[in-house]
Amino acid sequence: MELATAAVVSTASIHPGRSHFSNPRVASWSSSSSPSSSRSLSTSASTSRSQRRRLPVASAAVELREAAAGGGDSVRVIETPQPNSSVKFSVEVPPSICQECYQTTLLEYSKRFKVPGFRPGKIVPENVLLNYVGPQHVRAATVEAILRHTLPQALSSVEERALEDSVRILTKFDDMNEAFSLDHVFRYDVAVDVVPEVRWLSEDKYKNLKVVIEIDEIVDAEKAAELELKRRRKSLGLLRIVPDRGLQVGDLVVLDILAETITTDGSKGEKIPSAESTGFHLDTEENTNLVPGFLGSLIGIRPGETRTFPIQFPESFEQETLQGVRAQFTGCL
Repeated sequence: MELATAAVVSTASIHPGRSHFSNPRVASWSSSSSPSSSRSLSTSASTSRSQRRRLPVASAAVELREAAAGGGDSVRVIETPQPNSSVKFSVEVPPSICQECYQTTLLEYSKRFKVPGFRPGKIVPENVLLNYVGPQHVRAATVEAILRHTLPQALSSVEERALEDSVRILTKFDDMNEAFSLDHVFRYDVAVDVVPEVRWLSEDKYKNLKVVIEIDEIVDAEKAAELELKRRRKSLGLLRIVPDRGLQVGDLVVLDILAETITTDGSKGEKIPSAESTGFHLDTEENTNLVPGFLGSLIGIRPGETRTFPIQFPESFEQETLQGVRAQFTGCL
């Protein structure tokens, strides 16, 4: 039987109009070590006794947060910016808040556990409850209650900028549990990622900006506009099948393409997977990305026809392994 002692914090998301740290969520620990071994209830007790010891401590933390919101000692927080849009918070919790969390945890235990000799709902003396539950488990539950209560306050300065699910408790739980004392300040470190801050480098901001565009060739604006209008008209137009003639420039066609290398003696070599395609949509007017000679070899092909033709990849071909390679293509319309 294990006590519910998962480290709980309030994570933040970038949603205006609500408190981003008011709803406790499970946070990630920066250490890979697991504290589960130190937070299990003892199994030496009888089965009936262990079955009575399940207690979620979340309700205690929620009530305490609401009660402490009206006043009392405050939590001391040191905020330190970190690289990569992260902020570190060093939190110091005064003993008065630790004692409140401790007392509230004891109260919840006494309400939930059926301690022999005490009726359900009756307050159990502290020494009896500690002996029944185990002081190590009360200590761990109190540490969690402190985290639940103080994290929303500690991270309130970045709640509008914090990224969702980015809260990380840097201090190991075992270290916090060991250092906990009702008479001393409770300390822990936590980090959260925030939205990057974008700043203008000049006072003019976006004014007087100069943008340099490099192009490979001079663009004729009128010709480019005409081609774009033609392309858009084609994309919005209706297609019809033309079965009574061969392929012409201006047609749209669907092809199955096979490709194989040709060896020096003219025999077939290996397949070229990168050049093969099934159901390839080819616009015969937009053929700038085709291997030279490919479209010309297909002109006149009819529906259902299969055509085989040789092609040599240019030395400047983008894929280095195919530069200068002789290949045999097979196209089926």
